[in-house]
Amino acid sequence: MGMSNLTRLSEFILIGLSSHPEDQKPLFALFLIMYLVTITGNLLIILAIRSDPKLQNPMYFFLSILSFADICYTTVIVPKMLVNFLSETKTISYAECLTQMYFFLVFGNIDSYLLAVMAIDRYVAICNPFPYVTVMKRRCCPLLLAFSVAFSCLHSLLHVLLVNRLTFCASNVIQHFFCDVNPVLKLACSSTFVNEVVAMTEGMASVMAPCICIIISYLRILIAVLNVPSVAGKCKAFSTCSSHLTVVTLFYGSITYVYFQPLSNYTVKDRIATIIYTVLTSMLNPFIYSLRNKDMKRGLEKLISRIKAQMDMLSTAQANKIHEP
Repeated sequence: MGMSNLTRLSEFILIGLSSHPEDQKPLFALFLIMYLVTITGNLLIILAIRSDPKLQNPMYFFLSILSFADICYTTVIVPKMLVNFLSETKTISYAECLTQMYFFLVFGNIDSYLLAVMAIDRYVAICNPFPYVTVMKRRCCPLLLAFSVAFSCLHSLLHVLLVNRLTFCASNVIQHFFCDVNPVLKLACSSTFVNEVVAMTEGMASVMAPCICIIISYLRILIAVLNVPSVAGKCKAFSTCSSHLTVVTLFYGSITYVYFQPLSNYTVKDRIATIIYTVLTSMLNPFIYSLRNKDMKRGLEKLISRIKAQMDMLSTAQANKIHEP
């Protein structure tokens, strides 16, 4: 059979987190709960921000976009995982695999750039508080969001097109729970040199650029806060950044561990690390930002109270209809 007939597989097999049948149902239950918590938590964050006039500022605008991106990010991966946990075949078509890879990269990069934008937002708010609302809301917010989305789409398209040019002629078993770039590259029997060079140059730059922005922003914030005379002022400034720093550490720490290593070193440990930035971080974001932020906590309490009031009104209306002659 000629090589030209082997360049396109009809499907891949996702090995998942475990190949043991007894593990599948417990894993299904665990990830279903995590997915529902992620969707519910992030939706509550978005609704709380949209419904509270006091949360209409750039920081919460970007947080609502981050919550939306997290919902999309996990939805690209987890539903297919859940289906495969209960399926014997665990297959994914070639086209579906590349589509999943594209949107995974898109929303992952949007998350990365939004974290950098939020760090810049904190720097402007703390170091230049007087022109903050005018500069961030009217000029920078739309531009920063547009850049994050546009660059993420182009970056993802580049990597998917480079994968699409490869020849797959050996195994079709992906040692992962979704179509990530590195596990798919390991199946190629044609040269992946270009893919690896692009990943270690353009790919590294796309991750390091927002990371450097975050580091510089927080160094400037640290210098500014150290010049604040009162201890209370210093604590207040640091408290506004603590939630964001926690998310940044989880997200970039796990990404660095997984991707900044040679392709040949990719092992099962990387699958576990991938869960941190694909599922765990998205699930924890609502808790981190709400539990450590008084304004966000107040907004959520108001939203939940409003929802309860509406449910009580509906229950009362239904009860009245039942008792009508």
